Amino acid sequence: MSAVTARPTLPGAPTRQDRHARAAVAALFLTNGAVFFNVVPRYPELKADLGLSNTVLGTALAAYPIGALLAGLLAGAAIRRFRSSRVAAYGIVITTIVTLAVAVAPNWLTLAAVLFVVGALDAIVDVAQNAHGLRVQRRYKRSIVNSLHGLWSIGAVLGGLMGAAAAGLHLPLAAHLSISAALFSAVALVAYRFLLPGPDEHRDPTPVHGGRSYTGVAVKMLAVLGVLAACGALVEDAGASWGAIYLSGDLHTSAAVAGLAVVSLQVAMTVGRLAGDRLVDRFGQRTVVRTGGALAALGMGAALAMPSVGTTLAGFALAGLGVATLIPAAMHTADELPGLPPGTGLTIVSWLLRGGSLLSPPLVGLVADQASLRVGLLTVVVAGLVTFVLARVLVNRA
Repeated sequence: MSAVTARPTLPGAPTRQDRHARAAVAALFLTNGAVFFNVVPRYPELKADLGLSNTVLGTALAAYPIGALLAGLLAGAAIRRFRSSRVAAYGIVITTIVTLAVAVAPNWLTLAAVLFVVGALDAIVDVAQNAHGLRVQRRYKRSIVNSLHGLWSIGAVLGGLMGAAAAGLHLPLAAHLSISAALFSAVALVAYRFLLPGPDEHRDPTPVHGGRSYTGVAVKMLAVLGVLAACGALVEDAGASWGAIYLSGDLHTSAAVAGLAVVSLQVAMTVGRLAGDRLVDRFGQRTVVRTGGALAALGMGAALAMPSVGTTLAGFALAGLGVATLIPAAMHTADELPGLPPGTGLTIVSWLLRGGSLLSPPLVGLVADQASLRVGLLTVVVAGLVTFVLARVLVNRA
């Protein structure tokens, strides 16, 4: 009898409820990635319909991370009040409904306001789904976080393909986003039924020195981990916000081909994340993340030095592959920092990584208007180099 009761606690022997919860939270990650990336391939259309310059478009796009920054620190309170399962699932449904307003925005200011609200919702949903995913991971007693983020990337690819196909078929944006909202809201509501029941765990914090919960070391680590996560967000945003515009504008491709920029980045990122748990176990977080940073810098640098449709898509793919495990590593490390209350490290790093998304659109847009979008995309190269340097704070252990 004791052997039977002990079995579910062993690594590799999750209960049926655990397996259902993992599948459900994976579905939420996938859906969360798909919802907004349906819009990304339609950016050139929005830019043309509203008559926006690169700088104005970049300013409107910056409203998304601004909303995320302002709302991100509210995620912990929302989770404590409503539970991570409810916030993640119902938050996705609300996000799909608000995203519909993108299709009817009459000017850049309204577009920015809609993106602000969507960004705020996404920040809270993101922390909630990660909190629930880490809760499931503790029940598994082995790493599953990279695979969950891999499902988010699959969702982003799915959303990007849907958006590119809709653009190529000249499907009205309102009809396109209505189909997306109905589909992904249904997935989120079904997934909610299989998430872990009951309130989230609230473990006591482990003090580090002299009984203090917060230490100088922990604060410095959170700052570095936040910069690392921001680098990953910057690379993702460069492909999402500017990939289609770069291909359609500088390289004169069709709308359908232009939408493949974000798809190539997310496909490669998906591959890296699905393989990430095994790679980290074998080589360590530091080695994997530093190698990835170098790969992103070299791949995107070569693509910008030799511009063509093929090299550009390959460059975005190498950038996505390079930062695949970066954000999961930063989140996981922050969540396990000693001396912090449970969830504090995850919430703060999740908030700081939004800084990369906040800085990227207006910065790249400004450089593009002053020089060229090709020069603006050098921010991806810089992010890869910064990752290579700062990733030394990570440890090489399973």
